[in-house]
Amino acid sequence: MRNVTDFTNARETINDVLVHLFNEIMKLEEQAIITEEFSDITNNDMHVLEAVGVKGNNMTTIANKLNITVGSLTTAMNALVKKHYVERNRSEKDRRIVNITLTQKGLAAYRHHAAFHDEMTTAVMKKLSPEQMQVLAGALDNLSEFFRSYGK
Repeated sequence: MRNVTDFTNARETINDVLVHLFNEIMKLEEQAIITEEFSDITNNDMHVLEAVGVKGNNMTTIANKLNITVGSLTTAMNALVKKHYVERNRSEKDRRIVNITLTQKGLAAYRHHAAFHDEMTTAVMKKLSPEQMQVLAGALDNLSEFFRSYGK
């Protein structure tokens, strides 16, 4: 455990942890979820499938969840449709709306990804006391709020 009793040490520790933790999680996630069964998609594709969700969503909602443009999402969706992870369907009420749903293959990938996150979260929580979990959850909420509002 690092000594974070003064502002400078706390600042350095927080910066170091944020930068390295992000990179470590991305690397670990890629190793864990891109298995032989799902070797034809990327980590980013997995996150697109997560944004589609079990019940499906329209392109605008998915793009907003991922904080990307619909144009960028279209490129990713074209590849996922071609690989049979998702299906496109136009809305009967408004033909301009394109709804995306997971195929059986997409649902399997979605569940595999969710299982990784569940395993990771459970492993972290096992190491924490109830008080530490409360503090960590609050700190992560604050970080999340900061990153969501950054640059807006």
